[in-house]
Amino acid sequence: MAEPQEESEPLLSRARGGSGRYCTPGVAACGSVQVGPGAPAGRDLCLDQAVVLIEDAIQYRSINHRMDARSLWLCRWYYSSTCQWVLSLTIFLILALAFVETPSSLASTSDVRYRLAPWEPPCGLTEGLEALCLLVFTADVSVKGYLVGWAQFRKNPWLLAYLVVLLVSLVDWIVSLSLVCQEPLRVRRLLRPFFLLQNSSMMKKTLKCIRWSLSEMASVGLLLAVHLCLFTMFGMLLFTGEKDDGPDRERLTYFRNLPEALTSLLVLLTTANNPDVMIPAYSKNRAYAIFFIAFTLIGSLFLMNLLTAIIYNQFRGYLMKSLQTSLLRRRLGTRAAYKVLSSLTPQGVGVKPQDVLQVLQKVQLDSDHKEAIMEKLHSRDALLSADEFQKLFDTFDKRVTKEHPPRPEYQSPFLRSAQFLFGHRYFDYLGNLMALGNLVTICVFLVLDADIRPEDRDDFVLGILNCVFILYYLLEMLLKVFALGLLGYLASPSNVFDGLLTIVLLVLEISTLAAYHFPHPGWKPEMLGLLSLWDMTRLANMLIVFRFLRIIPSMKLMAVVASTILDLIKNMRAFGGILLVVYYVFAIIGISLFRGVVVLPANSSLAPDNGSAPCGSYEQLEYWANNFDDFAAALVTLWNVMVVNNWQVFLDAFQRFVGPWSKIYFVLWWLVSSVVWVNLFLALILENFLHKWDRRGHLEPLAGDSGASSQMTVELLFRDVLEEPTEEELMEKECLHV
Repeated sequence: MAEPQEESEPLLSRARGGSGRYCTPGVAACGSVQVGPGAPAGRDLCLDQAVVLIEDAIQYRSINHRMDARSLWLCRWYYSSTCQWVLSLTIFLILALAFVETPSSLASTSDVRYRLAPWEPPCGLTEGLEALCLLVFTADVSVKGYLVGWAQFRKNPWLLAYLVVLLVSLVDWIVSLSLVCQEPLRVRRLLRPFFLLQNSSMMKKTLKCIRWSLSEMASVGLLLAVHLCLFTMFGMLLFTGEKDDGPDRERLTYFRNLPEALTSLLVLLTTANNPDVMIPAYSKNRAYAIFFIAFTLIGSLFLMNLLTAIIYNQFRGYLMKSLQTSLLRRRLGTRAAYKVLSSLTPQGVGVKPQDVLQVLQKVQLDSDHKEAIMEKLHSRDALLSADEFQKLFDTFDKRVTKEHPPRPEYQSPFLRSAQFLFGHRYFDYLGNLMALGNLVTICVFLVLDADIRPEDRDDFVLGILNCVFILYYLLEMLLKVFALGLLGYLASPSNVFDGLLTIVLLVLEISTLAAYHFPHPGWKPEMLGLLSLWDMTRLANMLIVFRFLRIIPSMKLMAVVASTILDLIKNMRAFGGILLVVYYVFAIIGISLFRGVVVLPANSSLAPDNGSAPCGSYEQLEYWANNFDDFAAALVTLWNVMVVNNWQVFLDAFQRFVGPWSKIYFVLWWLVSSVVWVNLFLALILENFLHKWDRRGHLEPLAGDSGASSQMTVELLFRDVLEEPTEEELMEKECLHV
């Protein structure tokens, strides 16, 4: 079911089978099914409608869709995990084609000095895979169009754009085959990220919030532009003359003309060329530093941070508005399910707990939430009112918590004492101390052996220490399994992390001993098998260093920061998806504009020590791998520009390779990636961190175990600041078109 055109558009409609009595879809079909020969079929239809409506509420989906039996089956099939997995795989495949298509990224390096001709797929191979993907998308839009109906389809810009993108892609695909894959431009490559956007409701909301925030961002952007232009004029008036030293060299280097001056100060706004741009004039007269300090102080410290604050405030406000509508959709879904189920009672004023239990058996819902709701229903015999039904499904708005399995019970007092000892948190502290000691020994040997070649090192002491520590890790794992039980041990992500690494280290240590025997003085045998002794030791040490991350849950602040990062990775996929779309589009555009412009000069002996390239230039820094000759290289180049360190090198190089207009491309990329998206991501990190730091803002978990692990979604992250829809709002939305 696709989203309506606007968030405020009615979610219920007479055209979907609503009635004046209930103002909800499908009730008219279920209003009189209690008697007669068609009663069983009518009852099953009502239950199926309730199942779909509750699933719509769980996923914050619109309930504007057909409610007949065939449509309900199609709806559940479409939103099944298998169907959605196939759709996600199709989106991944069509996006990944850019790495294989001409120009292919199947080369070991993108450096023009060493790159060999990559393998290019024959015409028709990638096009065949693309045709299969387009067929899946055609089926996808067809199912969505059927479920929402043509009237709703015409009002939805995303569905209309979906249809247009498919048609354009199909036409461009036919043109590509007719030209035997030799066309100069493939338009459909630029359209592929749309398939990722339209498949994510949260990405649509994020994109809409960014669009709504652009006006506020533009006001600060205009102020930045005025600031930049004024200081550019001041700089050109300040640094004049014909000499080639002091402030005159400043003019010749950075303020030669208006475009050069504007570019120099724009880069200085990001502090990438600070203090290089100031040094020539400052060396002549220290008073010139006032100009550059004032520019950086106003632009970088005030205006850029003000832009971050505006993005945080405005975007958060629009996101709250969008999530508020999602909450309204959830409430409308449960309200509609109540109306459908209440039609099965003689008076139509309540819902039987048995009917709700029967519906829950079919609903695709995680076991924790389902068990919590069923537990409440088992204690009820009377009919559920609308308020009680709603409170029953308020469980959706609580965190999913997982209780730790009970510890094993031992009869022996000695075993119970050992279980208490090895299950205590102090035993974890001892393990952290041992991990720290292991890390310290590795650091000591890295310092002592820094000037010794690997083949000349004596790994006897380090090998003995590694054996001792790995045996301790194995003993610690076994003792924890004894104290907590296998299920209790595996219930903790920290224990799973420890256990997996311990097993890998044990296997690696056994392999090392089997190949190179036990450590002894002068232990540096010849290489046997795939890895030398030093390589196997180095691999084990890297795993040991990685295992040291186990201390994070033991430290409160580190645990909050780490959980914030994990939540961002797991639940902020929509914001990462927006960045992926932007990267994809700019990479394709960059390939079209700059492919093949980076060419190794005839004098290929250019090197930093021969003085034939200017200091700090693209050639002198050997940035040859940063180019747009294939998709993978374009992504890395865009990443290096987004970081803005030395991005003036790219501006200068591509200006010389292509022309001054190339600066527009890189400046636009800087605005979209570094200014907008990075600040947006910073705002989300702040919001997530503050929410976790303020324990009072946490939602009530399903269970009282504060140590239970939880899973937080974007909606639940902001749930405590959203307002519950009023009864008037629900009734207005429910009966708007009746």
